[in-house]
Amino acid sequence: MDIKSYMEQVGKAARKASRAMARADTASKNRALEAIAAAIVREADRLLEANALDIEGAKTRGLEPALIDRLSLSRKAIAGMSEGLLQIASLPDPIGEISDMKFRPSGIQVGRMRVPLGVIGIIYEARPNVTADAAGLCLKSGNAAILRGGSEALHCNQAIAKLVHEGLRAAGLPETAVQVVATADRAAVGELITMKDYVDVIVPRGGKGLIERISGEATIPVIKHLHGVCHVYIDDDADYEKALRIADNAKTQRYGTCNTMETLLVASSIAERILPPLCSIYLQKGVELRGDEAARKLVPQMKEATEEDWKTEYLAPILSIRVVGDIDEAISHIGLYGSQHTDAIVTENYSKARRFLREVDSSSVMVNASTRFADGFEYGLGAEIGISTDKLHARGPVGLEGLTSQKYIVLGDGQVRT
Repeated sequence: MDIKSYMEQVGKAARKASRAMARADTASKNRALEAIAAAIVREADRLLEANALDIEGAKTRGLEPALIDRLSLSRKAIAGMSEGLLQIASLPDPIGEISDMKFRPSGIQVGRMRVPLGVIGIIYEARPNVTADAAGLCLKSGNAAILRGGSEALHCNQAIAKLVHEGLRAAGLPETAVQVVATADRAAVGELITMKDYVDVIVPRGGKGLIERISGEATIPVIKHLHGVCHVYIDDDADYEKALRIADNAKTQRYGTCNTMETLLVASSIAERILPPLCSIYLQKGVELRGDEAARKLVPQMKEATEEDWKTEYLAPILSIRVVGDIDEAISHIGLYGSQHTDAIVTENYSKARRFLREVDSSSVMVNASTRFADGFEYGLGAEIGISTDKLHARGPVGLEGLTSQKYIVLGDGQVRT
């Protein structure tokens, strides 16, 4: 396969489809989403079979357990994909929304209209659900999508892509509105991230290495986050039961996700009470603990944490633990080692909660809730195309609005400028 020629064909088809999607009405887009959702439920067995082939291949290739975890589909996950598409269909269509209309002294009206970005290139590893989520979000927001999944999920991604095309056909929309790159050749990625004539924005989803490569080589704007070093700080005014529940869930509900807690911070005045029972839960679940001196005195089973541990996204059953003096030290630690992804405080003190929300500079900041909620579906976005820790255009889980832009519109009645 001539990768350059192939990718140019994909790009041209996407650009043409993006024009059709920009003018597609809400009813057509919703019909497509509903048809895809129904097809995913109908073909659950076939998707599981395709996923089993991918998992078998991943194990044969010796891929890491965290990657295999992200690759794995279950019936619950398939139902979640379908539900996410239906939720996207139920959301208001942002395209064409006009806001901030104001009369100017000249008599003209000036406002802003929400419009699609155009063609969105999405490069991702492992998670096959991204194929459905990304297709649904791009479709509803009036964009065309070029999806390049990892070779480890090739069978499942192609199976989902067929169902997406089925739904697009059912709604009378072009199949090329969502294209899944048919080659695992890495050269396709190099072409995709430099096709300025055909692609408007790139969204990478995967490991730090992938995202660093895309960010360094792309000649197209990139919506990204490098890694998720997420923290939970248990304040000295925390509710004991809430703290146990939240800190347990934030780490052990799932290990291989970017919103999983990697560092636990505990106020020194309550460390003796909260750490031993909490660490007992972690150890029972097979979590390796790495702590500072104060934490190790309370839980001798801990290994010594290194400087590198505080800035590491493990994506595995490993947790760093630090005892801090107060909220100031906790915020300082997060500012120094965090990745501006998701951080949480457990406290019953309103003033401290407000301080944490205001001063922690992350894309999601939480009070008395698990970091695992940092997710487009949980935020009511239907799904997410990714999480952005950038500060321009989109930040946090990127849903429908993050895949749109605004243009100024002017309404006049014959006015001319003097």
